[in-house]
Amino acid sequence: MTKVDFYTGSNDKLRTACQLSHKAMQNGVRTIISTHDDATADALDKLLWHFPATAFIPHCRSDAEEAAQMPVVLNYGSDKFPHHDLLISLHNECMPFFSRFERVIEIVSHDAEDSRIGRERYKYYKDRGYELRHIDLTGMQNS
Repeated sequence: MTKVDFYTGSNDKLRTACQLSHKAMQNGVRTIISTHDDATADALDKLLWHFPATAFIPHCRSDAEEAAQMPVVLNYGSDKFPHHDLLISLHNECMPFFSRFERVIEIVSHDAEDSRIGRERYKYYKDRGYELRHIDLTGMQNS
């Protein structure tokens, strides 16, 4: 069954997604980052080219020919994936395809509305019996 991790208190959800995908890549875990719109996918694409500062994370869009070979794949608007290791979801709702993945990461910011929506997602997973883990990023991040 899919394991779900909630990372709360993020100062910058896109940067947190980059940090988590970099850590996954270092551990040999392939990652899909799913966004709620194309503009967010574009912003992530740009950020991943310069993250971390001394390297970069090989990545592409999910519809790219080389997607199956990339450690990080950006997804917007598709439910077809080259692998099902880790899903980092940047959506406000639980995506219908999340259970195909071994692990899901949900990122929640400090924003009151984002926190409220994050609690709804947490309840959704909990009510369905998914194994949940909570990681509080407050005080662990540099702006």
